[in-house]
Amino acid sequence: MKRFFTKLCVLMMAFSLLAPLWGSLPTAQAADKKDGPLKVALLIGNRGDMSFFDSAVAGMEKAEKEFGKKIDVKIIEHGDDPSGFEPNFLDAADSGVDVVIVSSTLSEFVTKYAPDYPDVEFWIFDTEFDFSKGDYPNVYSIVYKANEASFLGGYLVAAQSKSGVIGFLGGIDQNIISDFLVGFIQGAKEAKPDIKVATSYVGSWTDSAKGKELGIAMYNQGADIVFNVAGGSGVGLIEAAVENKKQVLGVDSDQAMMYKAQGKEDFAKVIPTSVLKNVGDSLHRAIGLRLEGKLKLGANEELGIKEGSVGLADNEYFQAAYPEDLRAKVKELEDKIIKGEIKVDSGYGMPTEKVKEIRDGVKP
Repeated sequence: MKRFFTKLCVLMMAFSLLAPLWGSLPTAQAADKKDGPLKVALLIGNRGDMSFFDSAVAGMEKAEKEFGKKIDVKIIEHGDDPSGFEPNFLDAADSGVDVVIVSSTLSEFVTKYAPDYPDVEFWIFDTEFDFSKGDYPNVYSIVYKANEASFLGGYLVAAQSKSGVIGFLGGIDQNIISDFLVGFIQGAKEAKPDIKVATSYVGSWTDSAKGKELGIAMYNQGADIVFNVAGGSGVGLIEAAVENKKQVLGVDSDQAMMYKAQGKEDFAKVIPTSVLKNVGDSLHRAIGLRLEGKLKLGANEELGIKEGSVGLADNEYFQAAYPEDLRAKVKELEDKIIKGEIKVDSGYGMPTEKVKEIRDGVKP
């Protein structure tokens, strides 16, 4: 403990000396600050969710293949026990790396500790960082416009729905998930103004049994397809779809192709497409920019359809499930979003009461 506080004091002194210099640097970084590889630590919950965290890992593996000896990556699984989040975060920050990458799960520790580690960059993916809370020239945050891709997914599945009821399974009721939800409902209503959307939250990212239970309940309400925005809990939803001969709108990664690659064709067949949040590609992109000295620290960066960071998975299942005219209509809507002709509502900054109003307005 004494060693930690001594180190903390030294780092705070260093920060006070370097702060004026940072203030003059628009990107708050120097690609040539040292010889050797860029050392990066990626902190994730657990591998094997077949969506969000697996996508992040895939992006780092892609970066390792492309950039070779220019980077040195280690992946740390912090698990699901909140008591381990902070120790794992501090261990990574203290490990001598240049960059610590975390998801929104650990963003509070970036807020708390980033000023104490001025020589470490902290990258956060999937959240809007609040830079007004202090001086954070060593922080970079990626915000995905999941609402845009969710709009397309909502339109697609509502247009195809035979029952007039679709579903939404969220992991935890929070802003990130609301961003998916409000875009999904808006797109669904664009296709069918009277569409009904059953909504449930697992309260966890890892409880697949609960995910399955809630999935079965929504299918029993008449939903012919349920949007899976529940992380590892969504595995149970897919099991429910297989057993009940229903469908799942995948999330984050191309879940159908991931399951097919594992030989789980029964899972793949119930996922006609996925709402992509290309986490891996965005991290790969960030590393490339960092190596070129072009990554803009001290700011949030929003990535949407226009930047190729979100969209719908176009694969063999997508082609088979949806007729050409419907696919063409979705492409038309995508172009209108890019041009700004369609503005998709976002859950970020939306009052809880408004989200509830939208959700309740389409309740079966």
